[in-house]
Amino acid sequence: MNNKVDYQIELDRIRAALGYDFMSLALAEPAEYDYVIRWKYASGNTNDRYKRIVLQSGRGIAGIVFKTGKPFLLPSVQKVVEPDALFNFPITRMEQLNSIAAVPMWNDARVAGVLLGGFRGERQVNAEMLRDLEGAARKGIGDLNGKDLLLS
Repeated sequence: MNNKVDYQIELDRIRAALGYDFMSLALAEPAEYDYVIRWKYASGNTNDRYKRIVLQSGRGIAGIVFKTGKPFLLPSVQKVVEPDALFNFPITRMEQLNSIAAVPMWNDARVAGVLLGGFRGERQVNAEMLRDLEGAARKGIGDLNGKDLLLS
């Protein structure tokens, strides 16, 4: 993988271009029996607690996107997520995010990471913003080439 500076610079650039308050990149790491997903890089973060989040495939926002390979849109955390279910979305609590979108980061034919963008205030992510985030992911970041199909 490229060094940390490359990913951080790219993440800062994408966040500025798309106008999100917060953006993070989660990457899969091998674990004892499967993979775990960790938020590795962030831009616009208020603290470093996101680094402590460790998710299994299918758990949390990154885990769901990683497992399904499909985008995730949550326009309003307060309106959609019950307060007792917020523990399923730790990144929203740690960064006080009120609206989020997440897309898979492909590397050839497999999901290797998750790109998440979010807002803290009244602004909400909509379908057009989700498409723009998907477009940024398709362009790739570092070693994540953004390609979901192998071309022969």
